Amino acid sequence: MENQLAFSDAERAAVYRAIFNRRDVRGQFLPDPVADEQLARILLAAHHAPSVGFMQPWNFLVVRSADVKQRVHDIFRAANAEAERMFPDEKREIYSKLKLQGILDAPINLCITCDRSRSGPVVLGRTHMPTMDLYSSVCAVQNLWLAARAEGLGVGWVSIFHEKALQDALGIPQHIVPIAYLCIGHVSHFKDRPELESAGWLPRLPVEELVFHEQWGTRDLPENAGLTAALSALAAAERGA
Repeated sequence: MENQLAFSDAERAAVYRAIFNRRDVRGQFLPDPVADEQLARILLAAHHAPSVGFMQPWNFLVVRSADVKQRVHDIFRAANAEAERMFPDEKREIYSKLKLQGILDAPINLCITCDRSRSGPVVLGRTHMPTMDLYSSVCAVQNLWLAARAEGLGVGWVSIFHEKALQDALGIPQHIVPIAYLCIGHVSHFKDRPELESAGWLPRLPVEELVFHEQWGTRDLPENAGLTAALSALAAAERGA
């Protein structure tokens, strides 16, 4: 029986296209301005993310100022130099060649934050897993990222900062947690594969090896052979696309 709640084939394909073609953009930003209407649409999409206890703990700090971007870029550079020294020699060589941010290149920078005090000390759904508000804010990041891809906008997530330094650069109060610093803008192109995969940093793991059944680590139950085969077939088709 046809599912009346399902999207049409074209609508469903568009959702999966956004998911599979989303990229972490660093070096392809164009100087063209992002229209306020586009930015408003992706911010609204972020605001419609799920959140624990419907607390909506996020704020969206939009950065357009060259001076503010430069401050953020300076603290990135300091942290990035520290990060490079943490990797073994073979990884350090690859790391040194990677462009890991587009802070000065992207027309829009955006910091998504989490206000953990927004709904008071007791939040429905956070009573026993207190980090759920942080995960809720990450859902807002993903909503925005997929909406941006549908708009033809690139997004790059920059995470190589000392948290306190980023708070100071943006005037963020100490009790507010910076979740994601994003670079947003029009791009020359989207890469066919994630940049770190192409650079040989790490491969994409086989999805069928990451799915367990009933108990942690259990993969080989006979009744799940159909799902495992379907996952393998879909992953192979996606790799060959």
